[in-house]
Amino acid sequence: MAIVALQNVSKDYLSDGQSVHALDDVSLEVNRGEFVALVGRSGCGKSTLLNLAGAMDFPTSGRVLLDGVDTSTLKDASLTLLRREKVGFIFQSFQLLHTLTVFENVELPLLLAGKPHARAAASEKLHWVELDGLGNRYPHQLSGGQMQRVGIARALVQSPVILLADEPTGNLDTVTGNVILELLKRLTRELNTATVTATHSAEAAALADAIVRLRDGNVEEITRR
Repeated sequence: MAIVALQNVSKDYLSDGQSVHALDDVSLEVNRGEFVALVGRSGCGKSTLLNLAGAMDFPTSGRVLLDGVDTSTLKDASLTLLRREKVGFIFQSFQLLHTLTVFENVELPLLLAGKPHARAAASEKLHWVELDGLGNRYPHQLSGGQMQRVGIARALVQSPVILLADEPTGNLDTVTGNVILELLKRLTRELNTATVTATHSAEAAALADAIVRLRDGNVEEITRR
């Protein structure tokens, strides 16, 4: 069973009284261990697709199944639980809390969920992203690449089935960005999760197991390797 499946999904928004088709009859499946790149010009529907896949938004028509659950059938509390336990989000701008240490940023999702052993879990995930020994630093004491690794560790701390990354290398130089992409691909394999990244990066597309080309809300082509 696919970790996330979009079935004939369309998404419309109202803008200045006009209906805008953000996605039009899109179907896509992403499996465990698969690294998928969404590519296309700005406004083509990449971020909308990520939001639907992560149950942050809902289709106008069609269905989104997240680990087998139809996201549009859930109430708010169940949706929050589904996102918390199944989805890890990685942001272009890192979204770290600068008054918290690295340890505290990574363990925060577990603390908010009332889970035990948060510090041990944070330490484990920081080891996965090769940041051993930096847990007591603050974000301003880190490089951009290190901050994105902290963001990845935070996304991983609840052992999600899927990682959703919106331009994860957009604020990084090319060399650092490539290191982050290689890390994401390795973690996808070793943790047997799935990763979907919206990107303008040719390097991300080159690493992907599947490239989904979007244009004006439509899937032009899906290339699997």
